[in-house]
Amino acid sequence: MAYTVQTRTRASGIAAIIGAGVLMALVCLPLFASRSLIQDMFLILTMLVLAQFWNLLAGYGGLVSIGQQAFVGMGAYTLFGVVILGGVDPVAAILFSGIGALIIAVPTAFFAFRLNGAYFAIGTWVIAEVVRLLVAQWKTLGGGTGTSLPREATREMWFVEGIETLFGVRSAAARDILAYWLALALAVATIGGIYWLLRTRRGLALAAVRDNIEAAKSVGVDAVRMKWVVFLTSAFGTGLTGGLIYMQKARISPDAAFSVTDWTAYVIFIVVIGGIGTIEGPIIGVLIFFLLQSLLADFGSWYLMTLGVLAITIMLVAPRGLWGLLSERTGLHLFPVRRRLVAPKTSET
Repeated sequence: MAYTVQTRTRASGIAAIIGAGVLMALVCLPLFASRSLIQDMFLILTMLVLAQFWNLLAGYGGLVSIGQQAFVGMGAYTLFGVVILGGVDPVAAILFSGIGALIIAVPTAFFAFRLNGAYFAIGTWVIAEVVRLLVAQWKTLGGGTGTSLPREATREMWFVEGIETLFGVRSAAARDILAYWLALALAVATIGGIYWLLRTRRGLALAAVRDNIEAAKSVGVDAVRMKWVVFLTSAFGTGLTGGLIYMQKARISPDAAFSVTDWTAYVIFIVVIGGIGTIEGPIIGVLIFFLLQSLLADFGSWYLMTLGVLAITIMLVAPRGLWGLLSERTGLHLFPVRRRLVAPKTSET
């Protein structure tokens, strides 16, 4: 009797249909949504992408980094550099953002992979601070005070004129719509790409490295190679997102672009409360994060304290996050990656 390996479930099939409908609604959102809602959705989508890449790194690869702000900042500064110095269109320059992040990811990995556990986490943070200090000396891009994108670059950005005509909006609103669509495309590509990776043999190897690196090596898994692949992939995607975020902002400074709070602490919070090691977790986490930010952002330090207390409480009550708790009790998996042996159906005669 021949068995087959399956990962798909009935819940995942239903979720795929609902997800396609939600995606179509999100694509059409600028037709009826206000500009403020478009900006909020841009924030949600970009934070979701950052959370998914950190989750790939820490949740699936076991590499807990607190230096992701290095890739956000370097990606953003690379975009500003190629636009201001090279005259490249900001939309095309987003690709250079990922390349810029890769350039610093290689030496970062070379040094950080010699550290383990907490030392690895602290090491990535230190390297990120070094990169921030170096970029702050880049006088051509404003040094420590930062700079803005040239007006002609933002005014003549690809697709902006067409969006103005299509929606009958001004240039600034058209740029927000363009940035929103790019963020949506990046979020879909990120989730789809990570899900595809986890369902391949490399995904199995990655899980083995995370759970027990020595055991993974004993069965032939190239642990070092898997670490490099995950680290560089996360850096590239984080750099792309950083470039997109600051293309929309059109203003940059080292302290903002390399903020450990905005681009690492918040991202870790999103993943931890949603569910580390799951694709669904960051989706739940980013919605909770945005809701808390909308309700408590005016309360200053109380806002950060509330986030901290909530994160600690969830880690104590549900160490696998809210989605981990839900899936454990219900068996629900919208993005299933666990392999199951299924016996073939037999017909009675």
